[in-house]
Amino acid sequence: MNDMTPIARLSPPRSPGATVARLTRRQKAAIVVRFLMNEGAEVPLTDLPEPLQAALTTQMGSMRYVDRSTLADVVAEFASELEAMGLTFPRGVAGALTALDGKISPQTAARLRKEAGVRQFGEPWEQVCNAGVDSLLPIIELESIEVAAVVLSKLEVTQAAELLGRLPGEKARRITYAVSQTGAVTPEAVDRIGLSLAAQLHDVPETAFDSGPVERVGKILNYSPAATRDDVLEGLDEADKDFASLVRKAIFTFANIPERLNPVDVPKVIREVDNAVLATALAAALGSDDLAPVAEFVLENMSKRMAEALREEVEELGKVKQKDGEEAMTSVVNAIRTLEASGEVTLVIPEDDEDEE
Repeated sequence: MNDMTPIARLSPPRSPGATVARLTRRQKAAIVVRFLMNEGAEVPLTDLPEPLQAALTTQMGSMRYVDRSTLADVVAEFASELEAMGLTFPRGVAGALTALDGKISPQTAARLRKEAGVRQFGEPWEQVCNAGVDSLLPIIELESIEVAAVVLSKLEVTQAAELLGRLPGEKARRITYAVSQTGAVTPEAVDRIGLSLAAQLHDVPETAFDSGPVERVGKILNYSPAATRDDVLEGLDEADKDFASLVRKAIFTFANIPERLNPVDVPKVIREVDNAVLATALAAALGSDDLAPVAEFVLENMSKRMAEALREEVEELGKVKQKDGEEAMTSVVNAIRTLEASGEVTLVIPEDDEDEE
């Protein structure tokens, strides 16, 4: 049989299905894949294990052509097997974890991923390149110059430049020079480096909380009465002044509105607050020497007609109870927080005292 003999033309002459019966599953797979590709279908062969990809490529390279009758029989058999298939399961631990995402605890998922190996997270270098400079910087600082040079070569240019700019000058220069020596690095070595770095990226201790202590304390104090908040901050100043300073920056209360809220965003805020609640908050603020400037800030940055109407309503309310005033001011703060979370307003970040000096 010469190279131009179709694999379907075997002697003696075949009966329907006879040739298909003599084909191996690998040959049938090659026929189906080739047929699907000819039809323009996307065949995700990269999902197959590398040995199977290699075997399929070798098989396709050894075949010439198939007659229409054999092609129809192979495709029909393939379609029949698909129709008979009632249920499929994801291949490997990675697929199973993806299917069960959100259905099992994060702790269990993390443990299974770690036990299954770092490749279960995807391609190691893809993970490294997507990690971000903040995550890569502490790892690169501890790695050898040669490894750092390989990493720099694999990253996007902008990402590599940012990483280089955040390294000490001497180390950055040595790494840059080492990039010129990476021409002889083998693909296997690069793969091992990627695996090692990806493993380090995933070797992060599990934490019980989604946010840091500063953010958690700040949120609690945001909703605490003013007297409680002041007392806690005073105690924090005595126990840990640096931590107290960070907490103060995380706190956003009614008193912080003039320094943190852009004046042009005031109309957006008042639209989110019930008019009676806003009037109560302003009445309570105007009755306090410390908070009166906040009320004036709000009134000055709304329409003149609305400001006049609110001032009249505030006069009618007179002095409000402290509890009612604090609740109303909290509602205004909550409206600002909601707008910030949705991206409609951006709060000004307080500067460090050292920077101000």
